[in-house]
Amino acid sequence: MRVRAAADLGATAGRSRRRTAAAIGASAALALATAVLSLGTGPVPIPPDRVLAVLFGAADPAGPARDAVVVLDVRLPRTVLAALVGAATAVAGAVMQGLFRNPLADPGIIGISSGAALAAALWIVLGTSAASALLGDLGNLGLPVSAFLGSLAAAAAIQAIASRGGRVSVVAMLLAGIAVTGFAGALVGFLVFLSSDQQLREFTFWTLGSVGGATWPKIALALPFTGALLVLAPLLARRLDAIALGEADAFYAGVDVEQVKRLAVLGVAAGVGASVAVAGVIGFFGLIVPHLVRLVFGPGHRLLLPVAAFAGAALLVLADMTARTVAAPAELPLGIVTAAIGAPLMLWLLLHRFREFAG
Repeated sequence: MRVRAAADLGATAGRSRRRTAAAIGASAALALATAVLSLGTGPVPIPPDRVLAVLFGAADPAGPARDAVVVLDVRLPRTVLAALVGAATAVAGAVMQGLFRNPLADPGIIGISSGAALAAALWIVLGTSAASALLGDLGNLGLPVSAFLGSLAAAAAIQAIASRGGRVSVVAMLLAGIAVTGFAGALVGFLVFLSSDQQLREFTFWTLGSVGGATWPKIALALPFTGALLVLAPLLARRLDAIALGEADAFYAGVDVEQVKRLAVLGVAAGVGASVAVAGVIGFFGLIVPHLVRLVFGPGHRLLLPVAAFAGAALLVLADMTARTVAAPAELPLGIVTAAIGAPLMLWLLLHRFREFAG
């Protein structure tokens, strides 16, 4: 009997591993397919086989030379940045939802977006002219660097407020996040009042989100921090699963709950801070993507986190492709597209869940 039970357990574990591998492989294939589609979509349409040939250096020399310029110099940086930001934001949302034990939690709950917005407003209103005169082309990186530092400062302040005796209260972190977000919003409003028309326009477009200004220096600026989040999050998967049962149960299971909180907040602040810095505020994305993945694949973080990363990359690339083609030659801000799709979808999910509860 024991041998048979062990065999059944091994078979179940094998099926679980195969299911996990299949789900991750399918989501990775989806992300790659959307990237190729994005590289070929635009005012100059390029078929997928031509896109792959350009990427792998096997393009026909007799083919249009402009294809290589369009794919490598125009669309590739934009697609890479969209995929990077989408993956980091979705994973951050999954981590925050696991840490707060609430599927409706959002990365902005720890003040990242509000801190970045305040720092961006300060830079646009007070720092742009002086930086351009002193730093020349390097001044163009002032906005993303300022926004990143602002996001880290806000997250650090909220964590410090929520810490007592070496322990971080999740409830206090939530309340502190609301307070800091409100205060930052008041300061942003004051800076907007002081701004010129051009400064107001620049700040407004930044807050709506876009990867239209993607460059390799921007990608290099964001990659270490978003990459750190994407590497760290899977290492926390088992401990987030334990915390889902409650902090006390996780502690008795041998999980250092306070360490997990610190690492999770640090990783999310770095990854989302860098994403907001280079792409602006993209609404609803960190909330809706991990929630949808959880509905399909369940709450286990070993599968949820990698699938959310690939799904987030694919969906934000598709959203960016929509933003730059639906109103061509004009370009919609990316945040408008994600909010227009994410908000109705979230309402539908909430109504669906309410009907389940009522039933």
